[in-house]
Amino acid sequence: MAFRIHNTLTRSVEEVQPAEAGHVRMYTCGPTVYNFAHIGNFRAYLFEDLLRRHLKFRGFRVTQVMNLTDVDDKTIRSSREQGLPLKAFTKKYIEAFFADLKTLRVEPAEHYPAATDHVPEMIALIQTLLDKGVAYKSDDGSIYFSIAKFPGYGKLAHLDMSGLRSGARVAQDEYEKESAADFALWKAWDEQDGDVAWDAPWGRGRPGWHIECSAMGMKYLGPSFDLHTGGVDNIFPHHEDEIAQSEAATGHPFVKYWMHCAHLVVDGKKMSKSLGNFFTLRDLVGKGYSGRELRYELLATHYRQSLNFTFESLDAVRSALGRLDEFSDRLRAVAGIVDPGIQKTGTTGPGETPQAGISDPGYNLPAWAQQALEAFTAALDDDLNVSAALAALFDMITAGNRAMNEKTLDAAGAAAVLGLLQRFDAVLGILEPEQQQTDAAAEALLAQRQAARQAKNWPESDRLRDELKQRGWVIQDTPQGPKLKKI
Repeated sequence: MAFRIHNTLTRSVEEVQPAEAGHVRMYTCGPTVYNFAHIGNFRAYLFEDLLRRHLKFRGFRVTQVMNLTDVDDKTIRSSREQGLPLKAFTKKYIEAFFADLKTLRVEPAEHYPAATDHVPEMIALIQTLLDKGVAYKSDDGSIYFSIAKFPGYGKLAHLDMSGLRSGARVAQDEYEKESAADFALWKAWDEQDGDVAWDAPWGRGRPGWHIECSAMGMKYLGPSFDLHTGGVDNIFPHHEDEIAQSEAATGHPFVKYWMHCAHLVVDGKKMSKSLGNFFTLRDLVGKGYSGRELRYELLATHYRQSLNFTFESLDAVRSALGRLDEFSDRLRAVAGIVDPGIQKTGTTGPGETPQAGISDPGYNLPAWAQQALEAFTAALDDDLNVSAALAALFDMITAGNRAMNEKTLDAAGAAAVLGLLQRFDAVLGILEPEQQQTDAAAEALLAQRQAARQAKNWPESDRLRDELKQRGWVIQDTPQGPKLKKI
């Protein structure tokens, strides 16, 4: 079967057929680094991560570019309010963004270009548009793109161009469809920009938001590439303007497939600080939720459906992940594989991951696991139908638990299913438990508790168990002996 996606440009589901066989070039609209990213932002980044991972699962090589918007109306305004140079202001939020991606297990893109590092490319692109007569200089020295000179304007957002007033301009980076007009490619310097400015042949100023992504996308992926993703709020004006300026400059189609994810709402309402329902990733981690739990919650709804975020659903995620963990533990016990879930302090080096000792099976899967693999793959091939993919996974857990209850699953079969779970996790990124580090004191208490049990000193065993619980650990008795699990 082929991998099919919904293309916003054509409003139809199409098979992914990259220009270079086996290699998908993909551009992802990244963060505007004027504040910490919120969970609505991360909903988009996780959809894009699922897309990237499934492309790789299906055998494609992926080259992904995610830009960092570190100069625009918001970053300049906020840096001036805090009295910081632009680079110093945005550095904090760029570092926080990458830390949050790691918490959410998002695979790194191949390129993370920052807008401020690519202004020469933007100037060159604007000069091309001026030379072609589709851009012009205004009285204040700014450069605008003339949408009347680009007949295809509006094709992504499906705009009705009949009511547009020729020559009308819009200077701000973000605006509504009703305000569609000539948009700024370059903004002439004024006092509101402070020391944020670059010299260009037509005068001192700074780039507009839309030209940034065109210049960086074409630098790293070429004048035409396969996939462009973002949230539905990017369709207009940002992506519409990207298409216009890019295709007007090159004369070639800019992007073949466009994919956009729907909004996230909280308890059925738009997320806003005034309603008290505005959450960054850090807010939720501070409430005791793990990156793994948050990844599952933000990933489990189809990307083109609005996601209603609630704490009740987040708590249900914890239960679902517990079921996954219990299934994996049972498989390891049958396969005779030591659980790698707890990492003792100092047992691995920086950046290393303990190995589970499980190989990709590729063969000898039980029939119910083979059915799950086929259903999982078919679901994600159908425009990333993650709900159906998760249903296939949990159907497999039901069948696998039944097989273990009936003792019809042998060690080789259990190892093969564990390998299949790893293959699923290469796409989902949710199956591997959080890496837990025990300290020396907790390990010592566990050993003392085991000695007390062997001596049948039950009061001391209970006391040690309670002390471990106060430290945040529970004891699980397994065929491999007692182990600690973080509460």
